Formats: sequence, C-alpha cells, structure tokens
Amino acid sequence: MKKNMGSTDRFIRLFIAVALLTTFYTDTVTGTIGYLMAAVAGVLILTTFISFCPLYSLLGINTCKMRK
Repeated sequence: MKKNMGSTDRFIRLFIAVALLTTFYTDTVTGTIGYLMAAVAGVLILTTFISFCPLYSLLGINTCKMRK
C-alpha cells in the first residue's frame, strides 16, 4: 500500500474520530446509530495510522506530499 494521506488529512480524521467516540461514550448518541458512529471512528483511526485510504485510491485522490 502506498501512502495517500497527508498530515493535515490525518489530523482531521483523528479529530473527527475522537468527536464521534466522545459522543458515543458519553451516551449522547445511543443504540444502532451510536454503534455505527463508533465503527466509523474505528475505520478513521485505522486509516489515520496506516496513512492509506482505500476510497482515495479508488477516486484517484492523493493528499500526501510527494518526495523528490
């Protein structure tokens, strides 16, 4: 897998994941929607740590700075 996520993109994903998990664990959102949000947060955290987004690959998006 080739990295296709830049640092700004990774920070935004991590921020959104923390926000989703916070709403889930504080019982602001419960039930099926809460579990769905927790799952989305897990995917965002996983893609943040591996710096690769399969959806970006399919759409041809690359936010990672190119090395010369």
